[in-house]
Amino acid sequence: MADILVATSWLVPCYGLLGALATLPWATGWIKRTGPRPAAYLNFSLTFIAFVHGLLVFRILEATGPTELIWHWLSAPGLDIAFPLSITPLSVGAMELVTGLSLLAQLFALGYMEKDWGLGRFFALMGFFEAALSGLALSNSLLLSYMLLELLTLSTYLLVGFWYAQPLVVTAARDAFLTKRVGDILLLMGVVALATQAGSLDFPVLYDWAENANLSPGLGFLLGLALIAGPTGKCAQFPLHLWLDEAMEGPNPASIMRNSVVVGAGAYVLIKLQPILVHCYGSDVILITLGAVTAIGASLVAMAQIDVKRALSHSTSAYLGLVFVAVGSQWINVAYLVLLTHGIAKALLFMTMGCVINTTNCQDLTELGGLGKRMPATVTAFVVGSAALVGVLPLGGFWAGYRVITRVGFEQPGIVAVMLIVNALTALNLMRMMRLIFLGAPQPKTRRAPEVAWPMAVPLVSLTILCILVPVILARFQLLPLAADLDWTAVVLLTGSGIIGMAAGGLVNLNRTWSRPLQGQLRFLQDLFAYDFYVDRLYRVTVVAGVQILSQLSTWLDRYVVDNVVNLTGRAALAGGELLKYGTSGQSQAYLVLIFTALLIAGILLLSPLGLTLGWGG
Repeated sequence: MADILVATSWLVPCYGLLGALATLPWATGWIKRTGPRPAAYLNFSLTFIAFVHGLLVFRILEATGPTELIWHWLSAPGLDIAFPLSITPLSVGAMELVTGLSLLAQLFALGYMEKDWGLGRFFALMGFFEAALSGLALSNSLLLSYMLLELLTLSTYLLVGFWYAQPLVVTAARDAFLTKRVGDILLLMGVVALATQAGSLDFPVLYDWAENANLSPGLGFLLGLALIAGPTGKCAQFPLHLWLDEAMEGPNPASIMRNSVVVGAGAYVLIKLQPILVHCYGSDVILITLGAVTAIGASLVAMAQIDVKRALSHSTSAYLGLVFVAVGSQWINVAYLVLLTHGIAKALLFMTMGCVINTTNCQDLTELGGLGKRMPATVTAFVVGSAALVGVLPLGGFWAGYRVITRVGFEQPGIVAVMLIVNALTALNLMRMMRLIFLGAPQPKTRRAPEVAWPMAVPLVSLTILCILVPVILARFQLLPLAADLDWTAVVLLTGSGIIGMAAGGLVNLNRTWSRPLQGQLRFLQDLFAYDFYVDRLYRVTVVAGVQILSQLSTWLDRYVVDNVVNLTGRAALAGGELLKYGTSGQSQAYLVLIFTALLIAGILLLSPLGLTLGWGG
C-alpha cells in the first residue's frame, strides 16, 4: 500500500486539475438549475483528497527516504522527452503547504463569495492554480518548471481579471500579465541556452554540467541574468514589482494564495537554480542588490498605503526580497525557512483582511476603526499573524530572521541592517493598520459590523492555530537551535527592531483622514512612498515612451517609405505593360527581331569600355 501511494504521488497535482475540469459545466453556465455551489463542493472535495494523499506520502517518505518518478512525455527514435518528479520530504512538504492553504482558502471563499454569480468559475480557476503550484513543487526539470510557471502566469491573469466588468480590473489583469511576461521571455532565453549547452534540462544533469562548465564572464553574466529575470517577475521584485499591487483588484481568497505560495513559486524555482547561478559571473551581486533594494523600498511603500490589501502586498515583495538575499548568499535553508514562515503568516493576514472587507464592504483604512470589540476572532488572528511575521519570540518569523542574522554574523553588516530595517518597518506598518482598523472609535461603516460566519471563521481559526504551531513543526524536524546555542546578540537585535517598529507605529499621531503633513519635506516623502517611488511614471517616460516613439517611426516608414516603394514598383510595371501593348502585332517575326535587337544591344554593352568600366563583363 505504501509503495502504491508513493508511486501515485504524481496524481496529487492532477486532483486540482481534475477539480478544475469537473467544475467547468457550472463555470461556463451549462448547468444553471443547481446554482454554482456544487462546483465549489466538487473542487473542495478533490483538494481535500489531494491533501490527504500528500500527507500519507509525506509520512511514508520519513521512513523510506526520497525517490524519483519519471514521466515519459514523448518517445521516438533518437528523442526522449521525459519529466522527472522529485519525491522527497521537502518537495512533498512544499506540495502539502500548497494544498493545505488552498483547502483553507477555498473554504474561506465559500463564505466570502457566497452570493457571487461567478463562484463556479472562481473555483475552476482555483483548481487550476493549485494544480500548477503542486506540480511545480514536485518538478525536477527546468522545462517542466517553466511550463508550470507559464500556467501560473495565465491563472494569475484570469483570477486578477475575475470581475472583468470593471475597467480597473481589466487594466490590472493586463498589466500583471504583461509585467510577468517580460521576466518569462528572458527566462525562456536562459532555458534555451542551458538546453544547448548542457544537453538536458533535468536539474541533476544541469548541476553536474555547471560543476564542470567553464563559462566565460560575459556568457555567465548573461545566462545568470536570464535565469534571475523569471523569478524576479514572479516574486514581484524591482523593477518587475508593480503587478502585485495591481493584482489586489482580484478576489481576496485568490490574494490569500497569491501572497503566500504563488509568489513563493518563483523563489522556489530560483532556489532550484542556485547551484547553476553560483557559477554565473555576478549573479550573487545581482540577487543581493535586487533583494535588498526591494526589501527596503517595498517596506517604505507599504507604510504609505491606505488600501488594506495593498499595504500587505508590498510587504510580500519585501520578504521575498529577503529570500533573494539568502539565495544570493547561498543560504538555501534560510531561504526555505523564510518562505515557509512568511507564507503561513501572510496567508493569515490576508484572511483577516478578507473578513474585514466582507463584513464592512470597505478596504480603505481611513474609513475603518473600532472593529476589535466587534470581531474578536479576526483581531486575534491579525495579532497572531503580525507577531509571526515581524519576529516575535518564539513564533516562526522570529526564527527566520534569527537564521538570517546568525548566518551572516557581523561579517556582512549590510545584510543584517537590511533584515533589521525590514523587520522594524513591517512592525510599524502592521501596528498602524492595527490602530486604524481595530482600535479607536467606530466609524460609520464599522458601527454595526458583525463577526464573520462559520465558513470564514473556521479556516481563520485553523490558520491561526497553524501559525502558532509553526515553531513546534520546526522543532519536530530539528530546525531550531538549542537553548544553550542561542546567539543572544541576534535575539536582542531582532526583538529590539520589532519593538522599535511597534513603538513607532503605536506612538505616531494618526487621524482618520491621514491628512497631508504641513512640512513640504514630509509631503514629498509621503507622495514618494504612496506612489511607489514614481516607478510607474518613470516607466511611462522611458520604456513606454520609447516603445511609442519606435512604433510611430515604424508607422511612418511603413506608410511613406515602404508603401511608396511598393506603389512605385507597381506603377512602373503597369506603365511598362501599357507601353509594351502597342508593340504587340501578333507576328512572330516581329518578336524575333525585337529579341535579336535586345540581345545585340546587351552584347554591345558588355563588350564596350563602359561595360568593362562598370564590371559587366566580369
